[in-house]
Parts: sequence; structure tokens; C-alpha cells
Amino acid sequence: MAGYGLPKEHHLSLILENSLKKDGFNITVINGSVSGSTSSGGLNRAEWSLSEPGIDLVIIGLGANDMLRGIKPEETEKNLEKIVEIANKKKIQIVIAGMIAPKTHGFKYKKEFDAIYPKLSKKYNLPLIPFLLKGVALDPSLNQQDGIHPNKQGTIMLSETIKKKIIHILN
Repeated sequence: MAGYGLPKEHHLSLILENSLKKDGFNITVINGSVSGSTSSGGLNRAEWSLSEPGIDLVIIGLGANDMLRGIKPEETEKNLEKIVEIANKKKIQIVIAGMIAPKTHGFKYKKEFDAIYPKLSKKYNLPLIPFLLKGVALDPSLNQQDGIHPNKQGTIMLSETIKKKIIHILN
């Protein structure tokens, strides 16, 4: 999450890094996201962004903007799979952070989109966060006025979800 609409000190990457350090983990979190990016944009950036030295783990949390734009789920899945393969070749651990589609594009679209993340998790034996925005999506108190992007408190909740998964991997 790029931190759309939030001051830098409330971006997910900084909140997550500070929380991990507070708990004794000396981890640097790099925000590789771009506001409004789709899975194809992430794929375009994957090779060079994952070539930085010292990357041990990547959280792949792309797809929400694909869904909002009605991009075909099979295209999103293909892009995410290519990103997973790039990270695997570089021997970078992966956590896949899933999204869930609303019914606005129809039940068929929802079913196909919602299946992407568990399918990739199973195929590549990846740790999965089934729905990254669980508990945050659709809660006005945890989102900005647009009803889509998390506010500071929502970002703190997302950070805790991701932190639990990272700590589980480290232990």
C-alpha cells in the first residue's frame, strides 16, 4: 500500500517497520508500491525492484486496483504469477496478500477474482493473508473519506496483520 492520502509518517511501510523494531526485530521495510498501480504495473517494476541487494521477503499485495477497474481476473492472476516467479528465481521469500472483490462486477467475476490468491498460495506453497483489508474494508472509521483507502488507524490494523505473518515466518 502506497500510503495514498496519508502523510509519510502514517504510511504502512513505516508503521510496520516501527512496530517490528519495537518488538525486537531489526527489519527494514521498503515501500515498493505505487498509488493506483495494477498487477501489470507491479510486474513491470518487479525485475528491477526485486534486484536490490538484501531483499529477504516480499509482500505481494497487488490486485485491488485491477478489480476496481474490472480487469479480467485471469490477467491479474497471470501478472501475479509472473511476479512470484521473479521473486522465486531471486530466492526471495514471498507472502501473498489477498483481496476480495465485491459483487459489483457480478458473481462470476467475484468467484474468479477471489480464487486468485488462494490458488497462487497453494501452487507455490506461499504464506497467504486471505484478505489484507479484513476488518478495515467498509468500516468508515478505518478509512479515509473516499471509503477505499485506509486512514491512520486502518493502516495500523493492516500493519498488525502483516506483522503477524512476518513473525510467523521468522519463528
